[in-house]
Amino acid sequence: MTRSTLPGRILARVVGVVAALAVGLTAAPLAGTAQAYGAASGTLSFSGDPGEPISGGQSYVYTAGAVQLFDVQASRDENSLSVAIDSEPGTLWRLIVAAPDGQKLTEGTTYTGTKQWPYAQPEDPELVFGGIDNGTEKGCNTNSGSFTIEHIAFGPYGYVRELDATFEQYCNGSTVPLRGAVHAVMPEPPVELAMGMNVDPEGTVDGPDGRITVGGTVTCNKPASVWIVGQVFQIQKKEAPGTSFETTVACTPGAPVLWSVSLTSQEPGTSFQPGAATMRSRARADDRDYPVTADTGQQESVVTLSKA
Repeated sequence: MTRSTLPGRILARVVGVVAALAVGLTAAPLAGTAQAYGAASGTLSFSGDPGEPISGGQSYVYTAGAVQLFDVQASRDENSLSVAIDSEPGTLWRLIVAAPDGQKLTEGTTYTGTKQWPYAQPEDPELVFGGIDNGTEKGCNTNSGSFTIEHIAFGPYGYVRELDATFEQYCNGSTVPLRGAVHAVMPEPPVELAMGMNVDPEGTVDGPDGRITVGGTVTCNKPASVWIVGQVFQIQKKEAPGTSFETTVACTPGAPVLWSVSLTSQEPGTSFQPGAATMRSRARADDRDYPVTADTGQQESVVTLSKA
């Protein structure tokens, strides 16, 4: 599946709806982000004075390695990021911030006047913080505040390598702020998916219906589910049998992985015969770590069909 990046306003709208429902947040990532990874090191801390509705006047600290999940993700366009903490069962927290539409989160920048959907306009930065604390939902229907990106380092496609940020949120019109900070170092970015496909120049044809079997190999530098599509056709003296195909193969690195398909002509009254046929094919696979799809492009090959 191709995971395309959504504009920050659409992203915040989704998050805002979730927050308005007392932040019933799951581990779902931002649109256009990589899969979840545990931070190599990091802390999320926040607190508020009595009367602050999210913290309840308490102080909280969560440390990477001591919780089930401590993940930082950003959108592919580097406009927004999320911090996900899953602690003991029934406790999770989510921080989501976004720069104004069309802007990247920039180190050394303080974003003031934050809003959340439906009040945020394209020129507004956004901030949402809430979660579930020991089974009790904690969220804001409306909020305001600010956040500062003290340090941020990106890898490929918005992968967050390092993050230091602080934030301040006023929830549901409260005059008592919640203040927090997040510091995280993520694992080294995974390699990007590299993939190749070859077509076997030899195939077989069998039976009265002219069923052919053709195939080849795919290669990859990390595990991927590869989708292969194509067409096979043959120019004969009086006929032109042809057919299309698609198949999926689980590719693992280390050695070429075989794929094959068995087909009959989709052209009425025609069948494949021994001899040369033309195959047009391409392979695609979603990168398991990044919101991109690797594509070999269309390849055209001559396949010699022999009797099985």
